[in-house]
Amino acid sequence: MSLVIVDTSCANLSSVKFAFERLGVQPVISADATVIRNAGKVVLPGVGTAKAAMRNLRQLELVDTLSSLEQPVLGICLGMQLLTEWSAEGDVDCLGLIPARTVALESQGRPLPHMGWNTVNEAGHNPLLRGIQAPAYCYFVHSYAVAPDITTIATTDYGQRFASMIRSKNYFGAQFHPERSGAVGAQILKNFMELSDADTRA
Repeated sequence: MSLVIVDTSCANLSSVKFAFERLGVQPVISADATVIRNAGKVVLPGVGTAKAAMRNLRQLELVDTLSSLEQPVLGICLGMQLLTEWSAEGDVDCLGLIPARTVALESQGRPLPHMGWNTVNEAGHNPLLRGIQAPAYCYFVHSYAVAPDITTIATTDYGQRFASMIRSKNYFGAQFHPERSGAVGAQILKNFMELSDADTRA
């Protein structure tokens, strides 16, 4: 099964690539629309700000491509936020592929960004957590988050409860970094590569 990691020009692509390579997967890093459309699975990573990332995606002419994909897509960290409708980080319209909104994390006096290990709790049908006993520890770095709603499939607490995983049809998002989350993260990436057509319709 082929895997393409989208080159958004604003992500640490090598760490994501190496995480899949440790699973025996040889991903392709590309910003070519044809290559992305023909992939079996697609990962949308991202670091930095939503406004800058959306500007890059528009300049790369990838918005329509990403919005029309039918294969499983996984957004990681900022990549997850880009899948939502809107982000308060720059007051920017995002891809609108998951009907959720990204807002500033209300940490109740705790340090921001939320950085380090925290628990991920299953909150709905979540094929990406198969074989993982929740709550599971994953690694986070972020100051913006998605409030829990009907798209939430896992939650985390940091001053407030927020959606640490979301999904809509074939689009999945993880607020944490599975590529930096040890054995749990590796299992999540393995589960992503093994998603079936039934999983994306659920």
